[in-house]
Amino acid sequence: MECVVQGIIETQHVEALEVLLQGLSGVPKERVRVHELCLKSGPNLGVVPSEVRLLCDLAQPTPSWTIRHVGGAMRGAGAEQISVLVRTIVESKASKNVLQYFYTLGYKLDHELLKIGFAFRFYRGAQITVTVTSANKMPRLHATDEAVPVTPGIQLVEITAPAAADNYNDVVSAVIAFCEYLAPLLHLSKPGHSTGIVATAGAAAASLMSSGGGKTL
Repeated sequence: MECVVQGIIETQHVEALEVLLQGLSGVPKERVRVHELCLKSGPNLGVVPSEVRLLCDLAQPTPSWTIRHVGGAMRGAGAEQISVLVRTIVESKASKNVLQYFYTLGYKLDHELLKIGFAFRFYRGAQITVTVTSANKMPRLHATDEAVPVTPGIQLVEITAPAAADNYNDVVSAVIAFCEYLAPLLHLSKPGHSTGIVATAGAAAASLMSSGGGKTL
């Protein structure tokens, strides 16, 4: 399982967010350059459609592949009352011929994106990963070198933390507490429930940049 929230931020304020995250985490940022391919099952695989995502990490000297399947979200009254999405997730490392393997099974490419940005990974009540990326589309199949932004001027911020059935409440609390630090710059909510740009982002970014924000909090 994982706990996740998302939000958007204007590109002009990303540097300020990076300064804030550096101060909060005390760890160096990691470069993100991921080629993401979304595959959907064909009719030969049954009437219930399935979707998998193949992630190729291009930031590494040798690109590595991961299979990622996002399952259903936790349901019930308790799930509705919290501002963090709790969902099942399955990931597995794969070889470079994984795309051809899924094509052979009957999956079809639905769409592909190149995500470029940075991430911070640290422990703060839970093992938290904050990823800040721009989504880029390719004019030709797999042409990552020609990718152009889908939403120029806007970047996606995603916070995830692994969880289990016996501790997800604690992980949710840790994620919510961390989101409070970022509130002046962006709204964070369940995926698909974006509340747009924060009105205070400009002033908060200017304050962070003028103060340096480099001290670990």
